[in-house]
Amino acid sequence: MMNELTLIQRIVVWILPVIFAITVHEVAHGWVAKQFGDKTAYYQGRLTLNPLKHIDWLGTIVIPGLLLLTFTGFIFGWAKPVPVDPRYFKNPRKDMAFVALAGPMANLIMAIGWALLARCGVLLNVEFISLPFIYMGIAGISINLVLALINLLPIPPLDGSRIITAFLSHRMAWQYNRLERYGFFILLILLMTGGLGMILAYPMYYAQQIFFALAGL
Repeated sequence: MMNELTLIQRIVVWILPVIFAITVHEVAHGWVAKQFGDKTAYYQGRLTLNPLKHIDWLGTIVIPGLLLLTFTGFIFGWAKPVPVDPRYFKNPRKDMAFVALAGPMANLIMAIGWALLARCGVLLNVEFISLPFIYMGIAGISINLVLALINLLPIPPLDGSRIITAFLSHRMAWQYNRLERYGFFILLILLMTGGLGMILAYPMYYAQQIFFALAGL
């Protein structure tokens, strides 16, 4: 369906879902960290939905833009990570797992919201209102599911690695998190070789079926 759109239309459809997906993901981390006692993100003014506070020019603008322009059909990105200081947590590893999980959970909640927007478009059945709702809903579902699934991968420093760390011994956690310096390169290699698409293909397919059904598509 998205292939029917011109480049300008695709940019208009995707820009809000991408910015909100990336921004709210980071705010969720900071908000949950605050509940566990770490107010670092709060004091730095990062618990805001103002995207200007979170934009990483490479991850929020350049990478999503290039993926959109090249019609890869696979769009993702990232914002500046919110600062989290586990020293303020009562149980650092356990609490950090909840902080990490907050990001993907926020994306899943947003995917539900975009699915409901698309469903409104389906029910209204007024073309000039329905089509923008449906197209933007599809984009919102897709980007949020991609971000949730990518961030749940067990590659340090992605959120999935923080969750796994909570279940490891201190020694194993230390050894595991030493991979963090290579995490971005591992992810980049997976993306360039098509490995990332292969890993995410089935989870993404089944997740889309659920959310598209909710959207009435």
